[in-house]
Amino acid sequence: MKTSIRHTSGMYGDIKLFAGTGSPEVAERISRYLEIPLSGRDIIEFSNENLWVRLHESIRGQDVYVIQTTSRPVHRNLMELLIMLQTMRLDSAGRVTAVVPYLCYTRSDKKDKPRVPITARLVADMIEVAGADRYMTLDMHAGQIQGFFSIPGDVLSAYHLLTGHVSELLPTMNDPVVLTVDLGFAKKGRNFAAELGLPIAFVEKRRSTTQDSAEALTLIGDVKDRDVIIVDDEVDTGGSICQASKIAKDNGAKEVCLTFVHPVFSDPAIERILEAPINRIITTASIPIPAQNLSKLRNYCQVDVLDIAPLLGEVICRAHEGRSVGEMFDE
Repeated sequence: MKTSIRHTSGMYGDIKLFAGTGSPEVAERISRYLEIPLSGRDIIEFSNENLWVRLHESIRGQDVYVIQTTSRPVHRNLMELLIMLQTMRLDSAGRVTAVVPYLCYTRSDKKDKPRVPITARLVADMIEVAGADRYMTLDMHAGQIQGFFSIPGDVLSAYHLLTGHVSELLPTMNDPVVLTVDLGFAKKGRNFAAELGLPIAFVEKRRSTTQDSAEALTLIGDVKDRDVIIVDDEVDTGGSICQASKIAKDNGAKEVCLTFVHPVFSDPAIERILEAPINRIITTASIPIPAQNLSKLRNYCQVDVLDIAPLLGEVICRAHEGRSVGEMFDE
């Protein structure tokens, strides 16, 4: 996948990479992949919690990429992203692209109750108004959020990273089956299973009146005496995915492997996972996992955190050179 040309100037000048404080390791790996150093910047938080950004060099006419996830602390990371984007725009960058591995507020994508906001649209508007000409992100919770942006973007999927990793493990598994945590994820789950050539089962659940909790009901499909691969887009508080693992075990499953893109891990997700019958976790580096939490998980089960830097780095390279991103996925 890696392209050999890295330092040619495109129509917007040279690539300039800037990292926020939300995902420094991903930014550093993207820098190494592209063989382009991260540009210098100062980000200072004053005693009144106001943020201040200053660039170490001019970026006039350059092709600028701001790498910043918007996971916890959400509002600090989001505001930092917006201020950095405006800084690039005011310094007359040729083009500014927001590279956001995990985009916050993607669950707030519709008015499903009276007198509630559509915050995902608000976030999209803020990113555009702040100065972004383009955006890149991974696996938004709701696909229709792409329509909230008026600027072009690349909404990438990390599922091919997950399926590629799982396919290497299939020879060691016992008659595996893919399991989705609810019927709403059935289509993506079916595609995941088809990519691996595996059968699929579903957990039927009913969400309660509170946003963060759900009641799992029944299992549709056969998991008896089989290893189960549970797939989802993200794990927040861990309620649904841990309930699914327990239901699978209650229905005779052998080992349980969790696969998901975004490790949000809000409290009490870690504690729930440590109490659930889980043998392996496969996720990505879209959100940094605190070292203490990662250590707890690895003391309990096998944890594989997949690198997303080659994917994002290659898309940045292709966007800069005006080449197709779809070719990476045979589209």
